[in-house]
Amino acid sequence: MGRDGDSWYGCTFASFDSSFCTAATYCKRLDYGRCERIDGILVGKSTMSDKSYEIVDGVPTYKLFINGEWVTSSRNALDDSINPANGEVFARVQQAGPDEIERAIATSYAAKDTWGDTLASEREKLLLNTIEVIEKRTPEIRDALIDECGSAFNKALWEIEYVVDCLRSAAGDVRHVFGETMPTTMPGQMSMSVRRPLGVIVGICPFNSPFLLQMKKIAYALAAGNTFILKPSEETPVSALKIAEIFEEAGLPPGVLNVLTGVPSEIGDVMVADKRIKMITFTGSHKTGTHLAGEASKNMKRVTLEMGGKSPLIVLKDADIDYAVDAAAFGILLHQGQVCMASSKVIVEKEIFDEFSRKFTEKVKTVKVGDPRDPETVVGPLIRRSQCDFINGHIEDAKAKGAKIVIGGNHKDNFYEPTILTGVNSDMRIYNEETFGPVVSILPAEDSDEALKIANDTVYGLSAAVITNDLQKAMDMSLKLESGMVHVNDCTISDEPHVPFGGVKNSGTGREGGRHSLEEMTELKWITVQLGKREFPF
Repeated sequence: MGRDGDSWYGCTFASFDSSFCTAATYCKRLDYGRCERIDGILVGKSTMSDKSYEIVDGVPTYKLFINGEWVTSSRNALDDSINPANGEVFARVQQAGPDEIERAIATSYAAKDTWGDTLASEREKLLLNTIEVIEKRTPEIRDALIDECGSAFNKALWEIEYVVDCLRSAAGDVRHVFGETMPTTMPGQMSMSVRRPLGVIVGICPFNSPFLLQMKKIAYALAAGNTFILKPSEETPVSALKIAEIFEEAGLPPGVLNVLTGVPSEIGDVMVADKRIKMITFTGSHKTGTHLAGEASKNMKRVTLEMGGKSPLIVLKDADIDYAVDAAAFGILLHQGQVCMASSKVIVEKEIFDEFSRKFTEKVKTVKVGDPRDPETVVGPLIRRSQCDFINGHIEDAKAKGAKIVIGGNHKDNFYEPTILTGVNSDMRIYNEETFGPVVSILPAEDSDEALKIANDTVYGLSAAVITNDLQKAMDMSLKLESGMVHVNDCTISDEPHVPFGGVKNSGTGREGGRHSLEEMTELKWITVQLGKREFPF
């Protein structure tokens, strides 16, 4: 989290008179009684209590978050959230029905203009307030990530730290929603562009890094002046509801953020068809993403898609082998390989292939698999038992076609052993498909040209990496790799809040992070002002 001497606030804010305060106007329109002043700024009143859930039979049972209120679904249907490490029910959550979906859309739409006109300083302050809440509640958030999605202890802490950094970045970008002035051939005319919020944005997110991926979408959407409806993975709904709790405590006005847990197809199909919603931002499978994009196009709805990858790590013969081994291990074993950027293909020049393979195997053997609450654990459980079966399918197919298991290939319950394969070729499913587990294929290459060819031989193009001491060759390969991101002398897993995160080919379209999110989440408008009278030809 924050280092000694860090300050989450770069400035202080004077008190605003309510007659000039956009937030005051916002609250008056909705429910002034649900607002209060925080450091001089009028915001939605914090109502944090046990309203978000009730303990039923010893299990927290969460409600939906709509228009700043915790509500029960009209269908009163519940779904279990399962702890993947022990198979026990971690929590239960309400499943949104048609009434709740409509209310979420309606309240987000009603709030969009007022939130969009809220002063930049106020949006900035609310995002910074959110950091304070997260810091205070870090142990609770950490435990939820461990219990709900099987995050190892240190991965959960890293995810929280990333979110804090993301909120700081988004708060800074609030003041960087820029247009420009342009020259014109029209006498006496000023020509300019301005950026305006899109309105209502829907975020659909996966299970693997739920706190990070959900908050990244929300933070920049709010920074740009949009309202947001969050549809989390059905496997990690509590993380989304924790985000709602956090923003509620930070003072976010009603309607600006709504969270709907429920059946993905029911919620998604309604959202993508509703003309009040202007954008879908999606992270998840290629199958779902392409379906959403196709449906959204029918309503001219903006879409950003991040749909996974088969990310190659290239190790050239001049590389520091020990360093390359460490990079490859981190790149495939972080969060059990359930990372879209995971280094699932390691391509090594033949001269060092045997040595690399030996040292990499030795390294992987030392990695601790087990209880995700243990800070020494690297590999925890996969999200569900069916994922183990899916991985087994990849491995059995590869073995049948000539691949060799160097280490691993087994699982106990949801815990899959780190697995290394050699002899993998393009006829195998594991060569082409995203495995989403702690399984890596090591492939030899005659030279850098063949390594590049193997790396590009995929329908995906999210992340790639090259380890070499030849920077000329590294830059040349970086430009030729068919990937949205390339990391030189690093692994394929890398992300910062302000960078243009995204892929090409079947990995998606659009970019997330910093000003790149702001560009995706705003509309560019051209405005002219005629100074004096224009002469018309008739």
